[in-house]
Amino acid sequence: MAKFAIECPNCGRYAEARTGFFASRKIDCSCGYTIHVKTDKLASRKCAHCGNVVVYDQSKGAKALCPVCHSEINTLADNQQGVEFSCMQCGIKLMTVKSAVKYTCPVCDYENDVQECLAREQIRHDGLASIIKFEGNNDALVWKHPIEDFNLGSQLIVHESQEAIFFKDGQALDLFGPGRYTLETQQLPLLEKVYQLPTDTEGTFHSEVYFINKSVQMAVKWGTPEKVRFIDPLTGVPLALGASGEMNIQVSNARKLVVKLVGTMKGISWDDGEGLSKSLQKSFRPLIANAVKTNLPGVIKSEAIDILEVDEHLDIISQSLQEKICSGFEEYGLTIPQFYVTNVVLPEEDPNFKRIRDLHTITLQTRIIQAETTVKTAQAQSETLYRTAQEQSKAAIETARREAELQRQTTETEVAKREAERTVIAAQAEAQAARMTGLTEAEVMKAKGYTQKDVLQAEVQKAYAAGLGEMGSGGGVSIGGSNSVMGDVLGMGLGLAAAGAVAPQIGNMMQGLNPNAQNQADTQTQTGTPQADTWDCSCGQKGNIGKFCNNCGAKRPAPVSEDTWDCSCGNKNIRGKFCPECGNPRPVLKTWDCSCGQKGNTAKFCPNCGARRPDDVPLTWDCSCGKTGNTGKFCDNCGKKREG
Repeated sequence: MAKFAIECPNCGRYAEARTGFFASRKIDCSCGYTIHVKTDKLASRKCAHCGNVVVYDQSKGAKALCPVCHSEINTLADNQQGVEFSCMQCGIKLMTVKSAVKYTCPVCDYENDVQECLAREQIRHDGLASIIKFEGNNDALVWKHPIEDFNLGSQLIVHESQEAIFFKDGQALDLFGPGRYTLETQQLPLLEKVYQLPTDTEGTFHSEVYFINKSVQMAVKWGTPEKVRFIDPLTGVPLALGASGEMNIQVSNARKLVVKLVGTMKGISWDDGEGLSKSLQKSFRPLIANAVKTNLPGVIKSEAIDILEVDEHLDIISQSLQEKICSGFEEYGLTIPQFYVTNVVLPEEDPNFKRIRDLHTITLQTRIIQAETTVKTAQAQSETLYRTAQEQSKAAIETARREAELQRQTTETEVAKREAERTVIAAQAEAQAARMTGLTEAEVMKAKGYTQKDVLQAEVQKAYAAGLGEMGSGGGVSIGGSNSVMGDVLGMGLGLAAAGAVAPQIGNMMQGLNPNAQNQADTQTQTGTPQADTWDCSCGQKGNIGKFCNNCGAKRPAPVSEDTWDCSCGNKNIRGKFCPECGNPRPVLKTWDCSCGQKGNTAKFCPNCGARRPDDVPLTWDCSCGKTGNTGKFCDNCGKKREG
């Protein structure tokens, strides 16, 4: 069983330990720390030969080698090489081995960083100019520079989004913004009224420098350590809610923050950080929890937020809580640019909450049923409106078609009516012209003292005299034995006299031959104009009186009855195609062919065999609306379709 010296990891002192199966595994150090031999025998030390910090086994004693340079590292000379430094808190002189990392002051129990203290002692001993700048973590809000004794000519460097402040004897002296500053006089810039350097300092002065990080610290987490009591306004049921989230923090007043929170500490950050002695999370946790507990239920009630729909209104809750919490942070020189409530913890296992959720489910189902009913009602109304519009469109189309048809018929009727009127006007004009011509001739004859009868008698007498004259010149009776001019004159005179004498007898004789002559004469006497029943033949002979043509002997055609028709409006004996009273078109006469061979029949019975027309359908029909005499397929009054 061999003995060896083991270093206490807490105070750096050495204690005696043994190897072997029955050796003690724990040793109590004078500083109060319990050394675990099995684990604490592995120690780290800076090799005096190569300068590397290595781990070695203390139980090997002087045979322990550096794993880098393979030199002896646990010799008595190395263990007895001590250094002296001042405690960073109370200032008492301490001594430990040069390779120690941490050393707890036995007076104030402050854990000193041995290597940092040695660096400060080296700077103080060398008296060289130093650089004062921020070397802490970016998560730190306030970082204290480890060196407190500075030489004249030292450079103070302050970066953007940072500020530096000097402290002397616990009093803040001045605040430096971004830039480079040189300490080159016996007095600090802008601080001559507060701090005067003594004359025997050999170009050094003692002060504390704090760097304030003014950049925004993003995604700083927060949460309520306990549940918040909430009374549901709809049901009056008590519930327990929790809230958590993140926020952004920024320093707004550096002097206020350092004076109220830092003091003589190394620095502060939101979370526990390495090299920092204070966490703001622990300091401000009661403030946040109190603000959330006080205002979260009020925000939910004032905004009428359904507890089951709270996630939809996190922005409103976050904004309200930010206004309440920000005032507490401003008192310490901090501000909260953004505050987020990311989660509201609901009591899922609480029976009261389950009952509220069931009620909400029933309400939601009721809304869904009402919405579906509304949708179906709207669909039915839409379908009804669609069908109504469709029927209205069809009716409008049919009405437009009928109006177009009536317009077309009316147009044709008007055209035919205008043609008939023009024909009538032309006939009237022609008759008026002939009448005026006759009246003119009658007036001329009356002015000359004779009538048309006198002219006719003169023509007859002339013709008769001419005949007698021919008889005389052709070898008949001659006067004076010769055919002289005088004889012709006498013959003309005799002819005229004879014509005048025989005219009555010729008339009587003609009346005897023609029994109708007396009737014609009477008719002529009554009307004043001859009424000759003449006809024109197809061969060109005109003015025929008998039953046969004087030129070709063709038989006189049978008289054609006047083609007239009666309208449904009451007007009768119409000859044109349209009624001159109402404008209705003439009914179309449908012809039919009989089984006996007779074709083109128009009457109800065949003129050849007397058979009845097979489809004895009236050409016109009466509608139920009261309109009679309709000819088309639709009623002219109401548009109803013809039945049958």
